[in-house]
Amino acid sequence: MQITAVEKKIEQVASYIEQNAQHKVSLEQLAEKFDISAFHLQRTFSQQYGLSPRQMQNLFRIQKLKKSLKLGDDISGAIYQAGYGSMSRVYEQLNSNLGMTPGLYKQGAQDLQISVALCSTGYGYVLMAATDRGVCFVHIGASRLKLITALQQEFPNALYSIAATDESSQLGDWMTLLERYLAAQAEMPKLPLDINGTVFQMKVWVFLAQVKQGDKVSYAQVAKAIGQPKAYRAVANACAANKIALLVPCHRVIRGDGSSGGYRWGEDLKRQLLQLEG
Repeated sequence: MQITAVEKKIEQVASYIEQNAQHKVSLEQLAEKFDISAFHLQRTFSQQYGLSPRQMQNLFRIQKLKKSLKLGDDISGAIYQAGYGSMSRVYEQLNSNLGMTPGLYKQGAQDLQISVALCSTGYGYVLMAATDRGVCFVHIGASRLKLITALQQEFPNALYSIAATDESSQLGDWMTLLERYLAAQAEMPKLPLDINGTVFQMKVWVFLAQVKQGDKVSYAQVAKAIGQPKAYRAVANACAANKIALLVPCHRVIRGDGSSGGYRWGEDLKRQLLQLEG
């Protein structure tokens, strides 16, 4: 799909916001800098990314803060370096985006109980993890160590327990259902999920969870379905950020020309999954 001059300018605005997320940048300042009316900027930016300029700035601040907290930086210092003016302000925004307070996130989800199951399939190893609310993590790969490392990086200080990979435990039962799907013995199971993301990401993931097995949708179709028809690039980004493979079936999202497109766990696997589902 060819990028228009307006879309290119909006991409430049997004890049500027990312580079200056720690500073207060108003809509009016952005409009003046990029020679576009504030009204038109707000509308076209929201259409293209599914977020307003302010929401995107908040998202980049959150990402900066999360990175600092994971590196072990002081909470107060990390908050102010990310561009937040007060502790109360950051707690208001982060509770919905981190799924926990900054203190708990800094502790790597301290004391969060997570059950883990790992199995070998014809598509590689599958690692599934779940809290008491539902599945919070599914990754696929050729290396068990890399899968475990990825989980620990996401929840470094959680309390892990290994679930039996059979039907003697709830997670084991869920893993068995997923194994049957990958062996073409059953359809994709519908399991409870415990997942956090931005409002836009959640819209994408909730919609994808409703796409039936065997069906495929384009990035543009997803954007239109969630009420953001020009936000197809943001849809692709949301798919790339998905931490729950298979159960949030981003492999069913393809390019407008019918080609498979990218996939967090590899384009070859994406094509194999689409072939599996017919």
